Amino acid sequence: MSAGMPAHAPVLPSGSPCWVELAAHDETVARKFYSTLFGWDFHVKRDPATATRRYAIGVLDGMQAGGVYQASRAQPTGWAVHLAVLSTASAAEWTEHLGGSVTLGPLDIPDRGSIVHAIDPSGAPVVFWQPPWNWSFASSVPGAFSGADLNTHDGKSADYFYSRLFNYTSEQIGTDGIDYAEWRLEHEPVLYRYVMDASYRETLAPHWMVYFSADPGRGADGIAGQAIMLGGEVVTPPFDTPFGRTAVLADPGGSIFSIIDHSRPVDTGAGRAEVDDPYDD
Repeated sequence: MSAGMPAHAPVLPSGSPCWVELAAHDETVARKFYSTLFGWDFHVKRDPATATRRYAIGVLDGMQAGGVYQASRAQPTGWAVHLAVLSTASAAEWTEHLGGSVTLGPLDIPDRGSIVHAIDPSGAPVVFWQPPWNWSFASSVPGAFSGADLNTHDGKSADYFYSRLFNYTSEQIGTDGIDYAEWRLEHEPVLYRYVMDASYRETLAPHWMVYFSADPGRGADGIAGQAIMLGGEVVTPPFDTPFGRTAVLADPGGSIFSIIDHSRPVDTGAGRAEVDDPYDD
């Protein structure tokens, strides 16, 4: 999919999550919430792709952990995943060739590479990022990105699109009627795809569920309680999974995300997906 060779070796294989960002209902409130909940320090940069031309980068122990920006009036809010590509121009071309649509870009971001915003054929938004050669992204440590699920109504379209785009292999790991697939690069899991219950087809659009690692000292229960005190909400109370103890939370603006304590995996014996449907009553 690459168009020519990059000047430096790519920092991440194509298809690897390389960033997460929040389009916030109120950027100031969001920054205060995540700063306290995860310990992020925010640094504001210029960004031509946002309505305010501002972009706040959350830093955790010296490593960039995620971005927050003010959503425009007509823009949906929520967390988004960025996937690494060798060329945003090529990614845009292949997105349309495979049945998706490009909504923004390719667009160069000063000192941060190039991005393309797109809608995949299953209807989910996604961002493709050609990061600079020296890119760094905190992950798999407390308060940082841990993983992501694509929650969709059309698993076949999503599997086909991303597998063709990135050479993912897809393996069904859901049981008991749960359509839950693991996407792998070179036999290593990189993302997950979950088909939502059909009853939500008219009310819940395809979206990404982003996970952040919980500090084992506080645990998912402690972080969920703190989120409430900070003006957030517990959407799904902490529950045990084979991946770790998990909770689905919402920040004060209503944007949903998950936390997971990988130090507490539990064999439920039921093949439960890492993320149960947070809207399941």
